[in-house]
Amino acid sequence: MFSVFIARYALFYNHLKNIEESEGGLGKFTESYKTFGVNQLADGGIYCKEWAPGAEAVFLAGDFNGWNPFSHPYKKLEYGKWELFIPPEDGHSPVPHGSKLKVVIRAQNGALLYRISPWARYVVRDEDKVNYDWVHWNPPQSYIHKNPSPKRLKSLRIYESHVGIASPEGKVASYKNFTYNVLPRIKDLGYNCVQLMAIMEHAYYASFGYQVTSFFAASSRYGTPDDLKEMIDVAHSMGITVLLDVVHSHASKNSEDGLNQFDGTDSCFFHSGYRGNHQLWDSRLFDYANWEVLRFLLSNLRMWIEDYRFDGFRFDGVTSMLYHHHGIGTGFSGDYNEYFGLHVDEDALCYLMLANHMIKTLHPECITIAEDVSGMPALCRPVAEGGGGFDYRLAMAIPDKWIQIIKELKDEDWNMGNIVHTLTNRRYEEKYIAYAESHDQALVGDKTLAFRLMDAEMYTNMSVLMPLTPVIDRGIQLHKMIRLITHALGGESYLNFMGNEFGHPEWLDFPRIGNNESYHYARRQFNLTEDDLLRYKFLNAFDRDMNKLEERFGWLASPPAYVSEKHESNKVIAFERAGLIFIFNFHPYQSYVDYRVGIETPGKYKILLDSDAGEYGGHQRLDHNTEYFSEEYPHNYRPNSIMNTSSQPPRRCHMHQVKVYIPSRVALVLHNTDIPK
Repeated sequence: MFSVFIARYALFYNHLKNIEESEGGLGKFTESYKTFGVNQLADGGIYCKEWAPGAEAVFLAGDFNGWNPFSHPYKKLEYGKWELFIPPEDGHSPVPHGSKLKVVIRAQNGALLYRISPWARYVVRDEDKVNYDWVHWNPPQSYIHKNPSPKRLKSLRIYESHVGIASPEGKVASYKNFTYNVLPRIKDLGYNCVQLMAIMEHAYYASFGYQVTSFFAASSRYGTPDDLKEMIDVAHSMGITVLLDVVHSHASKNSEDGLNQFDGTDSCFFHSGYRGNHQLWDSRLFDYANWEVLRFLLSNLRMWIEDYRFDGFRFDGVTSMLYHHHGIGTGFSGDYNEYFGLHVDEDALCYLMLANHMIKTLHPECITIAEDVSGMPALCRPVAEGGGGFDYRLAMAIPDKWIQIIKELKDEDWNMGNIVHTLTNRRYEEKYIAYAESHDQALVGDKTLAFRLMDAEMYTNMSVLMPLTPVIDRGIQLHKMIRLITHALGGESYLNFMGNEFGHPEWLDFPRIGNNESYHYARRQFNLTEDDLLRYKFLNAFDRDMNKLEERFGWLASPPAYVSEKHESNKVIAFERAGLIFIFNFHPYQSYVDYRVGIETPGKYKILLDSDAGEYGGHQRLDHNTEYFSEEYPHNYRPNSIMNTSSQPPRRCHMHQVKVYIPSRVALVLHNTDIPK
């Protein structure tokens, strides 16, 4: 096994050495976004460069030359590259800002192909057109960032977001709306990081941003590039880290406004033939062994960091990249034979190592996250160890486990040991991002946790003016408990998809032919939390206070929890992390008086967070003035245990009756008041 990591590092090192020797260094190689495409020079001239190895000739056409396809030919260079210099006109750019352009490719069969440059920074689609147009973006004054990026966070609390649906209105929302209406909400909820989906331009809105057509262009359906820069700048002013959901695992099959067949051939950026097509996603697959593909993808990452000031990336579809089978029809049991062998795409893995090395070298404050369902070992270990170099990986088994439990088991059959195992089963010294649900569970065809728990009653019984039905009561209590135990036990970071924090009703469905192009489900009804007569406010308040508590005590940045109890018949889970005691009673109807809980650190404990509190839609069965005193009574392999009393500490003796009250379907967080924080 160790020889595999040595071989992987050797492949990475050889690529890096070749780049250093042939391109003048990794820094210069990955700055290619400043020379490829169409770029403004200081003297007002325009420099254009493309890689089109299958082209017979290349031209630039557009508004600036009356769409003459032959008046501005590119000069052919080595290795399939082409360049064009257009001198300034009276000190001004010959290609005005806002004018439309196309790269004209003469294919090997003689056909003229009108293409958007793979490096285009801005593309738009007119309402009466199907395809996108490339628009030259060179405003007289670009947005100037005013605020520095936040320092690297120890505890990541991520708010997964989609700009277009971030409004209660049935329309495509804007960067401006997100800046001034959503960012303050994220800050108030206690999230310190926003992960933005569907930013890289994608022609098909309903693809959720995962069928990218223009990799260097910020989606124009939400506004201009400067609007996005302002949004990120304002987030930084609030201390919010901003991550981009980057899609380098595949690309849209579009050719008129995408990368596919850019130079008239089946390959160029992609593998040719069967290997270049993803059978499930109906998309093209990059050739990660190709020198110019590495230039393109690495430069793409650097552009998003340096031009827009993104603070890192969540790499989508990493499992598809890592294996030649792309994870299709393959289950992963954890057997090491699944991760080493000819079925692993070592070129793709090498690209990921290069990407993380580049990011950590040039921008060490940036964060990278891998979306990998397979559990590839060492993906989040340093590149120097032969690892993938990522900072975090998504704990993708956790949401699947919650769905399986809720769908298949009665409440009294929930297995505490299985829940704890799923939440704590992670690779040693690799950081995981825990989440109870993400955008995947919100999409049409699936159900959010809230919808699974409460279903149709969410339409009729979420008003406080209506009696609290058993279904709504159960849903509200379990929704809070599931999120807290996932947050506190499941990893070294936490993620929530926008709206799910308050149990957003219904599903997420983008306008498409199948729903008559409706925007009714392509929105987030944040207004529900602001209606004092609706119970959504309870879940929203709990989520906020849960995050604020983590901000105060930092359990995500603390060592993994010590689980002292997972009692099957009692349905109780208890653990310690960051000096706090977490107690969960999942029993549907059994409350416990005199329940003993084992602890490590002696002292006086009080309630910090109580899911049964009235402000969270609970039944207010606990007195928050209660003090819990430890005693030297070993329990569940802990040297001490706790009891409660109204005012006086217990007498010093070796054994006392423990009197901890744990109501049914309640989660408690206790802290030691003898330890200053």
